[in-house]
Amino acid sequence: MKERARGGSLGRPARFGRDVSEERGEVGVEGGVIRYRLLGDGERTLVLLHGGPGAGSLYLKPLERLAGPDRRVVVYDQLGCGDSDRPEDASLWRADRFVDELEALRDHLGLDRFDLYGHSWGGMLATDYALAHQEHLRSLVLASTIADAALLRREMARLLEDFSAEIRERLRRHEEAGTTESAEYQDAIMAVYRVHLCRCDPWPPEVVKTFEDFAMDVYVPMWGPSEFAYDGNLSDWDRLDRLHEIRVPTLITVGRFDELTPACSEQIRERISDSQLVVFEEGSHMTFWEEPERYLAVVDDFLRKT
Repeated sequence: MKERARGGSLGRPARFGRDVSEERGEVGVEGGVIRYRLLGDGERTLVLLHGGPGAGSLYLKPLERLAGPDRRVVVYDQLGCGDSDRPEDASLWRADRFVDELEALRDHLGLDRFDLYGHSWGGMLATDYALAHQEHLRSLVLASTIADAALLRREMARLLEDFSAEIRERLRRHEEAGTTESAEYQDAIMAVYRVHLCRCDPWPPEVVKTFEDFAMDVYVPMWGPSEFAYDGNLSDWDRLDRLHEIRVPTLITVGRFDELTPACSEQIRERISDSQLVVFEEGSHMTFWEEPERYLAVVDDFLRKT
C-alpha cells in the first residue's frame, strides 16, 4: 500500500504539543553508558532511533510530540554521541553492538513489546533489531532509510547529476583527497544538503546543533567521510534477502527529495508483506521538520491502528 502526503494530513487531525511527564535514566552497555529520556504515560511505548551513525537524538525533537497520556516515547543517544558516553574504542562502532545496546535498553525498561521508530541509520538499526528480536515488537516505522547500500550508491550518484559540474568536481576532488573537512568541500556539500537533507530555511536550531556536535569518530568508520562518499563497515550493508522475515505492521516514510530516495523505500515496501509506504511530497531527509503536522499525524494514526 502506498500513500502520498500532500496538502492536508492523513489520518485523524493531529493535536500535539501537550505537556508530558519526563523521566531520565541511564543504562550500562558494552563500551560505556547510554542515557535516555522517557516522555509521557500509558501502556504503549515508542522507542526512537536516531541516525548518523553519531548524530545524537536532538534533531528528532518534533517526534517527542507523539508522547502523551496514552503513549510513552523513549529518546536516547546511542553510545559515542549526544549525552551518552563517548569511548575512544573504534572496535565498538559496529551494527551488531548497537542492536545489543537497544536490547539492553529494552530489558532495562522492562518492555515486553513496544513500537520502534528508526530514522536513516536508525532505520537500518531498527531493521537489524527486528530481524534479531522481532518477538518484542508491536510495530515498526522505517523512516528515510535503506535496505541495500548498493542501490543507495546509484541513487546518490543520480541525485548529484542535478547539481552543477563545479559542485560535483569539488565533491569528487576532496573525497578522493580525503579533505572533506575543508571549507570548500563543506560549502559544496551544504548546497546538496539544503535540497536533499533539510529544506527548511533557516535550518532549525536543533538540526544546526546536531551537525555541530556530530560524532565523526563514530560516523567515519561506520559510514565514511561523507554522505555521498561512503566506504565504512556499513558500505556493503544489505538486508534485502531477509526483509520478508519481518512480519510486524510496518510504516515506511520518505520525502520526495530525500537523499535516501523514494526508490530505496519502495525497495523495502516490496519485501515486507505487512507494510505501507507514505511519500511526503514537500519533504527531504527530515520530513518531520519540513511537514511536521502531516508527518506526526501519519505516524500517530499508524501507531493507533496497530
